[in-house]
Amino acid sequence: MKNRLIKELKDVSLSMFRKNFLGIFHGSISAKLEEDSFIINKKESIFDDMQDSDFIELHSKKDGRWNEASLDSDIHANIYKYVSSAKYIAYAMPPFTTSYALDFSTIYPKDYFGKEKFDKIEVYDPKNFDTWYERSPNEIYQHFKKADIDMMVIKGYGVYAYNRNLISLVKNIAVLENSCKILHYSLHNKIGRKNHSLTKL
Repeated sequence: MKNRLIKELKDVSLSMFRKNFLGIFHGSISAKLEEDSFIINKKESIFDDMQDSDFIELHSKKDGRWNEASLDSDIHANIYKYVSSAKYIAYAMPPFTTSYALDFSTIYPKDYFGKEKFDKIEVYDPKNFDTWYERSPNEIYQHFKKADIDMMVIKGYGVYAYNRNLISLVKNIAVLENSCKILHYSLHNKIGRKNHSLTKL
């Protein structure tokens, strides 16, 4: 089971890297093993060339392995602990979603696939970034439970998502990113038409 999960994570990591959802040394992905254990990428992992050795198994009781694991490990651990439907978790920074969330508190997809899937997504504002890494392990899982959602867009930080199915998790991130890309170009076109109209006056 562990080997199968690692292969799944390796394949998906490459796909997400190619889509610019994961960067070099940036992002995290994990899979639940048992109630008190999960697999997650190590700190220095490069997502376009993941090896079996780039993943590490962690248990709820912390030991030396936590020092090698992703800096996001505490966040993943709390989601697995408190959200029973979480089987896979990813933290990504898709560029259009992340940039759009800087200026809008709610994302309203206008394309067919985005609107069919999400209708709308509220952007979570972490406010003080100076204390965010200390607060994030608790605030993220608490928001998931309170809002009853499986994807969280965090202003200036990126996207956290979980799912029972790894492909569905990645698909949801991709659908949202495409929706934000469409919204970005739609807004850009409106501004362009407005400026063009003003120059004609």
